[in-house]
Amino acid sequence: MTDSKLNLLDLDRKGMEAHVADLGYKPFQGRNLFKWIHKHGADSFDGMTDLAKKLRHQLEETAVIKPPEIVFEQPSLDGTTKWILELEDGQRIETVYIPEEGRGTLCVSSQVGCALDCSFCSTAQQGFNRNLSTAEIIGQVWIAAAELDEDQPLTNVVMMGMGEPLANFDAVVAAMDIMQDDLAYKLSKYRVTLSTSGIVPALKKLGEVSNASLAVSLHAPDNSLRDELVPINRKYPLEMLIPACKAFIEGDRRRKITWEYVMLHDVNDSDRHAKALIRLLEGVPSKINLIPFNPFPGSHYRSSSPERVEAFRMRLKRAGLIATTRKTRGDDIDAACGQLVGKVKDKSKRQLRNMRQGAGR
Repeated sequence: MTDSKLNLLDLDRKGMEAHVADLGYKPFQGRNLFKWIHKHGADSFDGMTDLAKKLRHQLEETAVIKPPEIVFEQPSLDGTTKWILELEDGQRIETVYIPEEGRGTLCVSSQVGCALDCSFCSTAQQGFNRNLSTAEIIGQVWIAAAELDEDQPLTNVVMMGMGEPLANFDAVVAAMDIMQDDLAYKLSKYRVTLSTSGIVPALKKLGEVSNASLAVSLHAPDNSLRDELVPINRKYPLEMLIPACKAFIEGDRRRKITWEYVMLHDVNDSDRHAKALIRLLEGVPSKINLIPFNPFPGSHYRSSSPERVEAFRMRLKRAGLIATTRKTRGDDIDAACGQLVGKVKDKSKRQLRNMRQGAGR
């Protein structure tokens, strides 16, 4: 049985030092242990020759290094790879690696499912089960580092997989700290990005405890439309969100907020919407990422045409904004933005409610 043992993937460097100190050893032994796990990808204690033999024996008896289990690996024609990972309780999540010239980005999940119910996102339609632990989050990075070849760099991590990261605050922040640790994955603050739909109080707290970069799922330039697309906007409207984002990057001239904007045909893609978006972001250091919509079964939305997306982008560019169109990657394996669904047990009772509503029609 491993459920009574401590999963060392749950510990950041300070936590590892404290744990080793509790066992009666110097903090440097904790640093060495941390380095073995994350820098060298060790999953057992036998080869950790710079740790005291007695300590290795104690760790063998009381601790494990246990990432999620790969149950399916799915490569895309464009080089994207999706891993379906099973957790100890049988739940499943998805992690996606996207290679590009000179870089490789890992899209990491923070929850099983999602509770925010964004109307254009397939993951949201599956309901919410639970938060992931720090071990389950950083375990996705650990797995990718172990699975990728030497010609597949892991240069960036984006918390853009299943779930709303700020709804799982403590575990996500701890995992991002490990990603940036020099003894682990050594990613700079500009290469670890958290994507949020806009939970403003948690966003303010994030600015106090983490220096990760920020992406915001915007998708609409006004409250009435965003209320429909991103329901959390009803609680934290744009009048609250925009100032919180400006405060997050204040004092760092290199930083910009990345605004994610999924392009929906005849919904948010007109010249009027572009003008409103320009007004909304005036004075905010910004990068706007236009995302072609990825259809999924049951969705009533359609993607804007490539011509409409380009016209929208050029309107933003002429106004002095940095705007790019995200190249759709991994759509042949359902690994593109908004498509991650995993295998979740819906405890939100949404499916039951919808069934009852359907029966009553």
